[in-house]
Amino acid sequence: MLRSAWFLFPTGEGMTEILTESLGGKLVPVEVTGPMGEIVEARFGRVGKTAILDVASACGLNLVPKERRNPLIATSKGVGELIVAAINSGCEELLIGLGGSATCDGGEGMMTVPGLRNIALGVKIKALCDVDNPFLGIRGAARVFAPQKGADSQMVDDLETRMEIQAARILSQTGVDVSMMHGAGAAGGLGGALHAYLGAELVPGIETVLDILGFDKEIVDADLIITGEGASDLQTLSGKVPMGVLRRSSGIPVILVSGRVKDHDSILAAGFAAAIQITPDGIPTSEAIKPYIARENLRLAAGRLIVPIMG
Repeated sequence: MLRSAWFLFPTGEGMTEILTESLGGKLVPVEVTGPMGEIVEARFGRVGKTAILDVASACGLNLVPKERRNPLIATSKGVGELIVAAINSGCEELLIGLGGSATCDGGEGMMTVPGLRNIALGVKIKALCDVDNPFLGIRGAARVFAPQKGADSQMVDDLETRMEIQAARILSQTGVDVSMMHGAGAAGGLGGALHAYLGAELVPGIETVLDILGFDKEIVDADLIITGEGASDLQTLSGKVPMGVLRRSSGIPVILVSGRVKDHDSILAAGFAAAIQITPDGIPTSEAIKPYIARENLRLAAGRLIVPIMG
């Protein structure tokens, strides 16, 4: 009998809920400043003295309607407020998922929270990164990720300039140069800010999560591993969840199931046994996410999944 193992795990939106539940913790709601300045309800998970949180719950792209997305305006202040709430609750260690943010402010908003650096003194922080992009440059936060957050070409140039100023400010205030640091560009530069200001260790997100969940033991008897994400392209190969799963697969075939798949040949060349696209070409995302359409597309994708399994 074929035994498969499913691994669909985000370090952005949803990380807190999934990991907290897996570890038997509890969720704690917190009202914070949202990405566009409004009050939103974020949550952190608490497992003993460890807090689990993702920046997407405080400044996530999912919190901003498409027509209002503007990384020149979006703020990461809520992330700082969420960190303060977690520490004030008695947590001594933080696991922070960096992904899915609407921001590209280099952590400037986060650091406007009064007393954040003092409050975080002595707290062990791990920032989980799915990408290794630096703070600045052609692979930096503004150039690579801001267009996905609503920025046009002029806004990208403006954001890069602002990030250069922020990098200089971080250097002058902390002595840490984040400009070309691997992972510093994650979540609009929050990776760099968390490391420089709060002493966070930037760690590969999926590797850390797989260790926590005991991935290597889970797949011992598996014949097949199925992983996935919302959309797959060349960025998938730069350390995101599916690639992390593939690296730890111990030679077991890995099938990638994704809402949309671009750069199909490159993804297969990386080592995936197959890449299955759930949403047919031509269907806009606004339609694809409707529950009845998503269910039907998932059903059809499951049928296509049988071919590489049985083949």
